[in-house]
Amino acid sequence: MITIPLERIRQIEARRDELSAQMARGDLAADQFVRLSKDYAELEPVADAASEVRRFRQELDALAYMVADEEGDPELRVMAEAELAELRDKLVEAERRLAIALLPKDAADERSAILEIRAGTGGDEAALFAGDLFRMYQRYADTRGWRAELMSASAAELGGFKEVVASITGAGVFARLKFESGVHRVQRVPVTESGGRIHTSAATVAVLPEAEEVDVRIDDKDLRIDVYRSSGPGGQSVNTTDSAVRITHIPTGTVVIQQDEKSQHKNKDKAMKVLRARLYEAERERLANERAGTRKSMVGSGDRSERIRTYNFPQGRVTDHRINLTLHRLPEILEGGGLEELVGALIAEDEAERLAALAE
Repeated sequence: MITIPLERIRQIEARRDELSAQMARGDLAADQFVRLSKDYAELEPVADAASEVRRFRQELDALAYMVADEEGDPELRVMAEAELAELRDKLVEAERRLAIALLPKDAADERSAILEIRAGTGGDEAALFAGDLFRMYQRYADTRGWRAELMSASAAELGGFKEVVASITGAGVFARLKFESGVHRVQRVPVTESGGRIHTSAATVAVLPEAEEVDVRIDDKDLRIDVYRSSGPGGQSVNTTDSAVRITHIPTGTVVIQQDEKSQHKNKDKAMKVLRARLYEAERERLANERAGTRKSMVGSGDRSERIRTYNFPQGRVTDHRINLTLHRLPEILEGGGLEELVGALIAEDEAERLAALAE
């Protein structure tokens, strides 16, 4: 059990009271009140957890005194012993909740996200699977009250996508989806397979925190912007104007193409949104690597041998290989509603690892 020092608990409670008193003043400017309200909203759940721990510790001390008092009422001592065991369990859980609340927060957790899915090894079947994954995330977003907006897509001939990019907007999107980045593998009998053989295909998923202009400074001189005529399936022209946009960030070689909108201006805005997200995530990874001294695992090449998760259709199961969790609920997971159990397990594992590191 991780025990937070009493002095730290008192500091948290004192800061909450201080913010509450400042907010109650009548001479605050609007921007000051907004800033204080945000600070209070972030601190309140931590302070509530701290107060609960302090209360449980006080009750535990009182019960322990009653149990140790040999001259006290025997019946009260028996009752105190029973309550003591129950309260110890409550305290352990409360201490854990407080420790989790005090873990360093990822500054990007509350942000919206850019979701990128690309078909990997497996040809047409990989593209179909990329489409399945995209629909899964769309439906999951619906269950969370988020908004999923398609930004660009390259459709495959038999269905699905060679590549699809979407914006997922809402509170805490990145916090819940960031562990989805990686290679997703599927095992099933393709509709084009006459012999009934199971094929293995893969698609890569990348989840990037959405960046604001203030997060990433992009100089115009570092950009090469090309415009050309959009083209749809079969070479048919989407429109007769040069509305498609290709933006190349020269220092990093990052290229973003956007052609779904008929307006060149809208395509450029969407392309810049994706470019900012990619550059922001690259900088986050660079800083994380410097601090940790190790390189963060990347999405990978889309090869079948790499995978974070396997979707096995014949057995109706989904296995997340990072936490060795297998759920025999594949249809429900692909419908979006069942994905929450996997997401929650990954978040819990991350918290457990960080708590273990904190205790070392």
